[in-house]
Amino acid sequence: MAKVLAVLSSGYKDDHYETGWWAEELFAPMLALEEAGHQVDLASPLGGKPVLDKVSISEQYDPSGEYKKIYDSGKADHTMKLSNIDPAHYDVVLVVGGHGAMYDLAEDEDLHRILNFLYDNGGIVAAECHGPAPLAFLKRDNGEYLIAGKKVTGFPDAMEPEGLLENLPFSLEQELSRIAKYDRGDLEKTGHVVWGDEQLVTARDPFSSELMGVELVKALENRK
Repeated sequence: MAKVLAVLSSGYKDDHYETGWWAEELFAPMLALEEAGHQVDLASPLGGKPVLDKVSISEQYDPSGEYKKIYDSGKADHTMKLSNIDPAHYDVVLVVGGHGAMYDLAEDEDLHRILNFLYDNGGIVAAECHGPAPLAFLKRDNGEYLIAGKKVTGFPDAMEPEGLLENLPFSLEQELSRIAKYDRGDLEKTGHVVWGDEQLVTARDPFSSELMGVELVKALENRK
């Protein structure tokens, strides 16, 4: 059994906008990992119950109501604080997307500490959709970016809701492209996951969440 730490945004709110983490990006990989016998723990910057982007459990994005049912069951009501996490206890860190990740996860020092430790000790660093935001700022002890020159993906500018990009802290696609080999894949096809190396895996969008779960289960099986 492997131990996986899923990291969620605690949420962001101002006078014009409220956002948080995206349901499918947690629950789809979580279901796959737990079904394969792995343990998934949750963490966020503030701990406690993180703010869900309610759009992610709307009929448009969750037509069957599967993820709303899991959320309503309280499955994600309790998270540990990132500052209290000992990364030595984990084999994988999965950074869940949602626009909230752009605000409170991107430059979180505790998350950077955890990601660097996992990578240095042979663990898997995974991130979905806007979850790669921390990778755009994550530096190693030598000052180099962890993803420098590596192939990555993440939510592309072309998929951002109209008018939202200009209000976000930065463009994820542009920041990743500045450092790494950004690969948006074919936007007409559902599901795009990229391995940068055997320890680094990123997913493009919410519709890649199930594929992320498949990839993580497969990678952990291959490590046995």
